Amino acid sequence: MQSRRYAAIDQGTTSTRIVVYQEDDGVSSAQATMSLIHRQITPNKGWVEHDPEEILANIKTCLSSVSDLDAIGICHQGESIVAWHAQTGQPIYNAIVWQDMRTEADVQKMKQANLETLVKQKTGLPLDPYFSASKMGWILQHVPAAKALAEQGKLRLGTMDSFFLDRLCGNFYTDYSSASRTSLFNIHTLEWDPELCAMFGVPIECLAAIKDSIGNFGAVLDDGQSTPITASLVDQFAGVYGHGCTDSGDVKVTLGTGAFIQSLTGHQLLDVGNTGLLPTLCWKFPGEKPVFGLDGGVYNAGSAVNWARSIGLFSDYAELTDFSAQSAVSRGLAFVPALSGLGCPYWDRSAAGLWAGLSLEVNRKDMLQSLLEGIAVRTVEVIEAMDSISSLGDKVYVDGGMSANRYFKQFLADVLGKSILCPLDREVTALGTAMLARKGLGITGAINFSQQLEIINPREIDRMKIIAKYQDIISRSRGLR
Repeated sequence: MQSRRYAAIDQGTTSTRIVVYQEDDGVSSAQATMSLIHRQITPNKGWVEHDPEEILANIKTCLSSVSDLDAIGICHQGESIVAWHAQTGQPIYNAIVWQDMRTEADVQKMKQANLETLVKQKTGLPLDPYFSASKMGWILQHVPAAKALAEQGKLRLGTMDSFFLDRLCGNFYTDYSSASRTSLFNIHTLEWDPELCAMFGVPIECLAAIKDSIGNFGAVLDDGQSTPITASLVDQFAGVYGHGCTDSGDVKVTLGTGAFIQSLTGHQLLDVGNTGLLPTLCWKFPGEKPVFGLDGGVYNAGSAVNWARSIGLFSDYAELTDFSAQSAVSRGLAFVPALSGLGCPYWDRSAAGLWAGLSLEVNRKDMLQSLLEGIAVRTVEVIEAMDSISSLGDKVYVDGGMSANRYFKQFLADVLGKSILCPLDREVTALGTAMLARKGLGITGAINFSQQLEIINPREIDRMKIIAKYQDIISRSRGLR
């Protein structure tokens, strides 16, 4: 069998990474990596922006660092958006990042106008600044060039993938998973929805053509070499695929800036009722029905840890170990990581971070221990809600920065009552992206990516007592902002 090389571009909230996998005789291993960070631009309170040209340059630098590729896969940061000139390709404003809160007042007005039910029915998503549509509407309202370009038929609006594909390949495309995170995509018809576009003030003709998550997205020309992009999708769903989650009931958690949880439900789109979960489209392959799942996000995970460091609770990540064998919550101390509000299942931006049970006996180490526990319990809340809608298995795949913390993983397993499986190679998102790029070339044979797993089994504790105590404290964090 011939040797093949697949490059995965993992374009995330804080950095852009490339990992190259080489396949020989059905066995593959990582061959080259590069990671480049980009600026976090915060011009006003609650605003988060990126320079799309800076990120695009980082992608090009990553691609130029490798050679002899058979295919490229790209995954991106989901709900972040860009607006640019259709002819010149130049952005007319910074990318507005998924964390950005500038449209909160607009979203609240839409809720007061009783529009949320319609949005949920068509998209599966609640009204929240987290998703792309209100950000796109803000661009049309507040960036003078946007309206003028739209009137001339020269405005392009989209999630980050559509900007990258347009500039790298000259094709204005997005995929089904990316479109499904905008609040403009009808998850039942699998098309952009004119009524939703009008509601958010987004001209439908400014949006990209929607394609399957694998296939021919165009080719990148670099140093005389032409390489096809054969996969493009949201990073969280690439991570699901990278864990090998392909069956209904499979679930994974990515612990990055926030905690992002997805479970698979197969080709069936489930009614989630009032659980606060998001029915979501994970990927779609050519000639096949979409694969759906359930999605839930905790806004603050790694960002809560970094905040604790920024205010001096610790200086070295090595300090986040060697905690008391007795949990902080069992000693009466609990932390609610609602520093950006509460995500799933509450979707409440009025909530604020909260410590409960402080006393003169509480020390810095106790506070750090309770911080990790609070992130774990919020993650458990989302997984428990998923399990109530569609039965999950007895294991949960976990990746991301916080998956390196042994105490966190054990506490998560204990309160969840399920085994935690952590790949020793943490490039799970890149792996999934590369596997999909391979599939996008039409290669369907089995391949061994030789993932080694650390398995952490739950210990016997009164987990329901802990969850109930936390839910009472979480309720007290609401309406504080």
